[in-house]
Amino acid sequence: MSARHVLEAYTDRINRQDFDLLVDLIAPDATFWFTSGTHRGIAAIRAAFEATWQAMGPSERYWLDQLEWIAEGDSAAACTYRFNWETVADGKPISGSGRGTTVLKRVGEHWWITHEHLSRWPG
Repeated sequence: MSARHVLEAYTDRINRQDFDLLVDLIAPDATFWFTSGTHRGIAAIRAAFEATWQAMGPSERYWLDQLEWIAEGDSAAACTYRFNWETVADGKPISGSGRGTTVLKRVGEHWWITHEHLSRWPG
């Protein structure tokens, strides 16, 4: 799987709300930066995802657009994008978006997500 395919698979699997489906895509020593804080390693990243899924509910849908692969090499790649989400809360649809960066590294033939940074839009 290429770096681009890993990011596509990751985005698709997030919507299944089962972290076990993401483990083979995220480096064991990855660091994720979310509004909720810094999450290092699979256990901390799992806890952050599961807390978000709990808060957002099963109807949440997540997707990326405006992808720009700012670096692509034999052993590392980085992509910036707009992330989007929508869900239903109290019977009303709500949605939002922000900006993100994902960094991937290749170890042997396997591409891993090693860093993700999601944040609100400035302003």
